[in-house]
Amino acid sequence: MKLFSELKLGNITLKNRVVMAPMTRSRAIGNIPNALMAEYYAQRAEGGLLITEGISPSPNGLGYARIPGLFSKEQVEGWKLVTDAVHKNNGRIYAQLMHTGRIGHPNNLPEGAEIVGPSAIVAKGQMWTDEEGMLDHPTPKEMTAADIEHTQNEYVQAAKNAVEAGFDGIELHGANGYLIDQFINPGSNQRSDEYGGSMENRARFAIEVAQKTADAIGADKTAIRFSPYGAFNDLFPFEGTDEAYEYLAKELGKIGIAYIHIVDHSSQGAPEVPKATKDVIRDTFGGTIIYSGGLDKESAEAILQENENALTAFGRPYLANPDLVTRMQKDAPLNEMDPSTLYTADEKGYTDYPTLDEVSA
Repeated sequence: MKLFSELKLGNITLKNRVVMAPMTRSRAIGNIPNALMAEYYAQRAEGGLLITEGISPSPNGLGYARIPGLFSKEQVEGWKLVTDAVHKNNGRIYAQLMHTGRIGHPNNLPEGAEIVGPSAIVAKGQMWTDEEGMLDHPTPKEMTAADIEHTQNEYVQAAKNAVEAGFDGIELHGANGYLIDQFINPGSNQRSDEYGGSMENRARFAIEVAQKTADAIGADKTAIRFSPYGAFNDLFPFEGTDEAYEYLAKELGKIGIAYIHIVDHSSQGAPEVPKATKDVIRDTFGGTIIYSGGLDKESAEAILQENENALTAFGRPYLANPDLVTRMQKDAPLNEMDPSTLYTADEKGYTDYPTLDEVSA
């Protein structure tokens, strides 16, 4: 099966085409990675590529409780625990850089940080805070030109920090209603300067961050994730969605980044990303595509048979099955995920899911 075959990605070779999708797990106490997180990722290192949970490049991007950052020395040292553990198990790992933008609450931010976005448009919905439970999203501060440049530089520095911490590359989170996506989508971007209005202007932030990051650490270590037709964090498909992502794919292809990761959350109730849209992104970009969204062994293999230069990402099944690759190779039953432990603070529902060998024993 192609699912278990090698693929060259940038300057590394992946041992199979199974990717662990990025998933928020909220175990970074004090926003610093720790030994428990290192154990979690090391357990899952038999996949071809692991993509971390969202890691904020900025104090302003720590919108959720207990999510990690990559902007301080302590955080870099914490991530070294993770990358060392994964590499010792012959794995490869990318850091996903996720600035939450307007999605967050001041209670979750360190002192001096603020909720920002492309426009001062509040996102409907609420955010969990450890101090006061669920609270409404506040109105974000509209970013100035200076804020935009500063934030782009934070992404670049976080990417450099990722390389220092031992990551094989970084994935910019341009999906699911977070900051890069907030610039792309006119529902959250109503600016009148060069970062708003036209499709090209709304794409500018994403392209500039990708270019600056590629210049800093290499295009072969830089990637991005998109969610065309996504319906999450109060953002929805917009008029011109297909044209916007075709344009983004073309410009990112010029930069030569490692991959584009396409999110399709139709299995969770979002609109389906049309196959034609995925094909246009693939053909326009010209590089590796990661496909994700409710996949199993059979549907992943079908995608790989049709797309030569592709990878397939698994989320929830990987969360509950550290040996997912082995289980798929043996057609073995999968552990069921416990949703009540997704975002708690300890090892329960995190590092205690049994492998097939442990179940047999």
